[in-house]
Amino acid sequence: MTPEAKLVSMGLTLPDIPSPMANYVPFKICGDVLYLSGQGPRRNDGSMMVGKVGLNVTAEQAYEHAKLVGLGLLAAAKAAAGELAKIEVLKVLGMVNAVPEFTDQPKVINGCSDLFVAVLGERGRHARSAVGMGSLPMQITVEI
Repeated sequence: MTPEAKLVSMGLTLPDIPSPMANYVPFKICGDVLYLSGQGPRRNDGSMMVGKVGLNVTAEQAYEHAKLVGLGLLAAAKAAAGELAKIEVLKVLGMVNAVPEFTDQPKVINGCSDLFVAVLGERGRHARSAVGMGSLPMQITVEI
């Protein structure tokens, strides 16, 4: 089954790639390596999921936000490569906008990691960093 068919079977669709909010591009290819710009949790209407994890957003909600970011990253990867079967994820950097006492950043970023593995199989397994941040652009909950 292709990654695109897996998405359909999961009831998921890739969103449109958002326009950059500053002076950067959504992706850059160097040889056979694809770099993706960071994305936040964007709803279908273009609005962003905002808040502080551990204060007004739960870890479970933030997990879903990270999954949403993962869909956006897959959309950018597909736009760059033409099909998701060509993609192998090497490294993920997940940032969580959280209160200082929050320590479950890895559980939050699993929303994205779990999606990558579900859609891409072994090609979705990756090295990863999951860190807490005092703030993120526009108060978004997660950036990956």
